[in-house]
Amino acid sequence: MLLTLALILFVLWALGVFAFKVTAGVIHIVLVIAILIGLVHLFRGRRI
Repeated sequence: MLLTLALILFVLWALGVFAFKVTAGVIHIVLVIAILIGLVHLFRGRRI
């Protein structure tokens, strides 16, 4: 679940930077959030 959210945020960031040429700093916040969610997923692992 977290990994999916991180991937979606990363794709949105990539679209914002490359496709729409958004240069505002706000779009980089999306990247930071995606990385943080990915790290949380990595360190939490899958608990059964």
